[in-house]
Amino acid sequence: MIELRNNDTSVPLSSITPLDYTYFYELVISLLSIEAKHCVSYFAHPEKDGWLCICCIADDETEKIMVLAHKVKKTRSKTIPALSAKHPALHSYEREMHENYGIPFANHPWLKPLRFPQGAADENSTIQRYPFYSLTGEGTHEVGVGPIHAGITEPGYFRFCCNGEKVLHLESVLGFQHRGIEKLLLKKTHPLQQSVIAESIAGDTTIGHSLAYAMLAESLSDTKISARLSMERGMALEIERVAMHIADTSAMCADTAYQLGQVACEALRTITINTLQAWCGNRFGKGLIRPGGTYYTAYHETLNQIATALNDVKKRYRDISDCIFTLPGMLSRFEGVGALTHKQALQLGMVGLTARASGVRRDIRSTHAFMSYKTHAFNPNIMENGDIHARMMLRKIEVEQSIDLILSLADKLAALSILTSESTPGYQLQYQPESLAISLVEGWRGEICHMAVTNEKGEISQYKIKDPSLHNWMGLSIAMRNQQISDFPICNKSFNLSYCGHDL
Repeated sequence: MIELRNNDTSVPLSSITPLDYTYFYELVISLLSIEAKHCVSYFAHPEKDGWLCICCIADDETEKIMVLAHKVKKTRSKTIPALSAKHPALHSYEREMHENYGIPFANHPWLKPLRFPQGAADENSTIQRYPFYSLTGEGTHEVGVGPIHAGITEPGYFRFCCNGEKVLHLESVLGFQHRGIEKLLLKKTHPLQQSVIAESIAGDTTIGHSLAYAMLAESLSDTKISARLSMERGMALEIERVAMHIADTSAMCADTAYQLGQVACEALRTITINTLQAWCGNRFGKGLIRPGGTYYTAYHETLNQIATALNDVKKRYRDISDCIFTLPGMLSRFEGVGALTHKQALQLGMVGLTARASGVRRDIRSTHAFMSYKTHAFNPNIMENGDIHARMMLRKIEVEQSIDLILSLADKLAALSILTSESTPGYQLQYQPESLAISLVEGWRGEICHMAVTNEKGEISQYKIKDPSLHNWMGLSIAMRNQQISDFPICNKSFNLSYCGHDL
């Protein structure tokens, strides 16, 4: 096992010594028994005779990231014990390794297909043959929703096992989108091409994913960036957070028939993303984040526009959110509905706002500081109830907190010399050969993790992406147990997970 002392770090592959699986298993279980530690990535890297399985565990108290590995031979006929049987948060990682490569896990509690990728180990494993869980008994019935939804929602299928109106079990099935993002990042080798792909991983998280890619590329190429660029990136990430939290507030108002709240928040979200339009020419921030530099240095005029707009957004959002959280009709739909306990959030490995709403202090901006967060201390807010009300209230708090942070960064940038500009992006990057790199970013939805492995020529031979939704989809299923099926739309929206971020 090796320890990385910083986020956005790369190390030689040779420094990662594979462990005997029995020892690896016991060590991982021991580490994850501590609340402050959680797995940020676990994947299989193909080798000639099998797979090097790499597991990264983040320590939220020391800011270290522990890297462990074990090997699985292609000729292995025996199964290996599933970590998920002891620590359910790892279920998605082991399901992916089994689906992609046929790695045999014993005693896995839910060894079902995860994404239905092209070229899966079992060609008979298709979405049409998904092995649904079912319940039988008097009064029980099943309800299917999707995969095609009203409006522009992406494809995902939900099957409810119910007794009357009460949901006993919800199974979420994704994998309808075969985009091949990770493979595309290997085929398109130019950093500009890779940047464009990265910012398209999840359309509502352009800044978050493009930043994770840029940090990874800069780490692998030992590229240093300035304090100014670091602050600008922090501003952009927080603008995206503000926009999406307000958009979610609007959607929750729509699902509870509070039209005033819906249209007011829609307008505020538009004002927020228009600051990115004024900054870089795209309302979602496409083109803003690039490795090594930027084409869009935020000078005084841009900073003033952002500050003026967000001061206005902060005041008006506070006014409308105060209405939302004092209306009895709204509170009756939020309080005590879709609750996820602290214990459940830990067992399932929840990340981001969902984790914080259930009392889990998990925020990469604080626990594994990156970019401007290294010099601007960040203290995340925590709620305890874990219900829709907690997730909504946390959005309200985080909008104001993020705007305050943006305004603080804007003041610091404005104090810099107007002649201070950034270098343009660096696309002639030379990556360190035979290395492993990791970058963690706290996107608006939660923890984003990008990892890459390079070969002897310094070319990326494997790229792994983890959107926070990978952790949190199972949380939605657990939160819906014993709830009314009519509560699903608002519970689903209170999590607001990504379909395309899951279907890589």
